[in-house]
Amino acid sequence: MKKYVSYLRVSTQEQKRSGLGLEAQRAIIEHYARVDHAEITREFLETESGKDIENRPVLKEAIRFCNENGYTLIVGKLDRLSRDVEHIFKIQKQLGERFKSCDLPSTDSLTLSIFAGLAQREREIIGIRTKQALKAKKEQGVKLGKPENFSDAGRQAGAAKRREKAHAHPHNKRALSLISHCRAKGLSFEKTAAELNANGFLTVNGKAYQKATVKTLFDRSERR
Repeated sequence: MKKYVSYLRVSTQEQKRSGLGLEAQRAIIEHYARVDHAEITREFLETESGKDIENRPVLKEAIRFCNENGYTLIVGKLDRLSRDVEHIFKIQKQLGERFKSCDLPSTDSLTLSIFAGLAQREREIIGIRTKQALKAKKEQGVKLGKPENFSDAGRQAGAAKRREKAHAHPHNKRALSLISHCRAKGLSFEKTAAELNANGFLTVNGKAYQKATVKTLFDRSERR
């Protein structure tokens, strides 16, 4: 049976945690291997930008592992390997025929050069679009760089704005009247929530009221 070593790449730690794009790559590779009657002996996962073609320690380790064991390196899509033509051919030179990309009919030099050129052009287009978008934002007066909202003051201002909007929401305004009435009668937050639900009140998200939701609304109204 053929022996494959899969290489998967995502661009950020967030993508790695969320599985964004990762499960799709894995599924494509596993399907290809089944059709080709091959076994995936090991998986290598790397979190690096497509631009950083030199800083790929996991890819280097995967290539070394394949060469030492005579296995074939397989990727779900060529741009997961690289978007740089020279880099792709360098990898092919290291692996020879022991390289597969699920989106290619074959990995001969002609086919590889065409698809590698398309991948590189796509990277260039993405760069051009990003620059144009940033330029347009600057012309509109949008401050680029580290957003002010990332600062403590920005987060506090954002939280205050969200509280203000929540307080002004029609659902909450009507509910607050009943909450204030129930609290004035000495009802607990739990019993107040039950009273709201019994009278057909729903939260802004269309859900039944809970003790914590009632307490939050009441505390916000008291702070005003």
